[in-house]
Amino acid sequence: MHSKSWVMATILMGGTIVPALSADFPTSSPPYAPYAPYTPYRAFDWTGPYIGLNLGYQFGDVGNTSFRPRGFAGGIEGGYNWQIGNFVLGAETDLQLSDADDTFAAYKFSNPWFGTLRARGGIALNNTLLYLTGGLAYGEGKLQYLGWTETNTHFGWTFGGGIEVGFTPSWSVKAEYLYVDLSERSYGLDWTNSDLQSNILRLGVNYRF
Repeated sequence: MHSKSWVMATILMGGTIVPALSADFPTSSPPYAPYAPYTPYRAFDWTGPYIGLNLGYQFGDVGNTSFRPRGFAGGIEGGYNWQIGNFVLGAETDLQLSDADDTFAAYKFSNPWFGTLRARGGIALNNTLLYLTGGLAYGEGKLQYLGWTETNTHFGWTFGGGIEVGFTPSWSVKAEYLYVDLSERSYGLDWTNSDLQSNILRLGVNYRF
């Protein structure tokens, strides 16, 4: 008799405690944060105009002489790119100041400035552009002898290539090599017809609009 009473008491207590405990637990799961919509991947776009600065080193030789001008060169550049799929086509011009010079006996030859007008073409791997470039080149040759100075403007061609990397949608950096061949001109101070070939290694930074 007593055992039956304990069983009935236990059942009644359980029926009272379970509803009380269940009232302390949430009746539904908490709401989840809203689902973030998918944002499509956006590739780097090379199309558009740009302007920039560059600085590098120039070394070469003057034909029919012993001059080997060397020195730093730097200046401004600007151009426009068109991107078609992974291919990038463009045009670029630059104007450089240079302290490349060399002396032989009482003579000194220098190339105070030069410029180029070039086409560019390459392959874009998202924000990395590998390209070749070539076109027109021009510049000044300056010959000095015992206080006398003679200058000539040379015209010729240039060819090279480089790599350009965009690190923001508007800014990019590049490393470039150019070979510049300026045609012969006559210099009366040393009675020679001289041309100028130069190798140019340079770094640059561009801002695209």
